[in-house]
Amino acid sequence: MRETTALIEMGKDGSFGVFAPDLDNTVIGDGKSVEEAKNDFENSVNEIIASYTENGKKIPDELRDIKFVYKYDLSSLFNYYPILNISQLAKAAKINVSLMHQYKAGQYISEKQIGKIEKVLREIGTELSRIELI
Repeated sequence: MRETTALIEMGKDGSFGVFAPDLDNTVIGDGKSVEEAKNDFENSVNEIIASYTENGKKIPDELRDIKFVYKYDLSSLFNYYPILNISQLAKAAKINVSLMHQYKAGQYISEKQIGKIEKVLREIGTELSRIELI
């Protein structure tokens, strides 16, 4: 199975969009939530494949056995994972809480800041994967 990136971003109107920049075929999805946008995106992929099949055309190699790796902008991440507390995440990443809220609202975020946030998220994920309840 071939993996390709699908980017999830929040639009200025508060809706969410998904697109795959590495595909030659234009595939997009949108919705009022990340989940809705992802479902629309995957449905679009299936519709394109069905269109090729129905018209007796060969399905492009890029769409065969494809798996999408979703990457989120910060607004989309907090929409899809509402369990995440933005203030606590900001503190853990040593980022000003009000600045983190601005990032969530769509303000430009530098690669350095993204790296700090990703590092903390990965540390939390690793720690959670080790939890054993009694």
